[in-house]
Amino acid sequence: MSDKHLILVVDDDPDLVESVSMKLESSGFRVAKAYDGVEAWEKIGQEKPDLVLLDVMMPRKDGYELCREIKADPGSKDIVVVLLTAVAENVKSSKYTHQDGKSTPADDYIAKPIDLDKLMEVVKDNLN
Repeated sequence: MSDKHLILVVDDDPDLVESVSMKLESSGFRVAKAYDGVEAWEKIGQEKPDLVLLDVMMPRKDGYELCREIKADPGSKDIVVVLLTAVAENVKSSKYTHQDGKSTPADDYIAKPIDLDKLMEVVKDNLN
């Protein structure tokens, strides 16, 4: 299949980006990588991914902000955005809340630590 879906993996943890990328590639997806929201926005403009796996807590630009930008831009609003969030157990110690998540126009959510099999289900469900 030559028109393989391109997935952009965005997280400031290089190990997580690598493990998720390997899982996606082994399932036949093409993968692009970014390590913060600013770099991710540049990649989205250049590569037009089909889906973005987007960490919430990142330097320079967080996942909520980037998600709103993606969905507000006519050129990228149709890209599926799946937020990766470890916020649940850190709400009291974090400036990020689930309310932020609910008010963000993301298409789906995956809790961290990431279950790679669950991740693959969510990716496939959102691309069909």
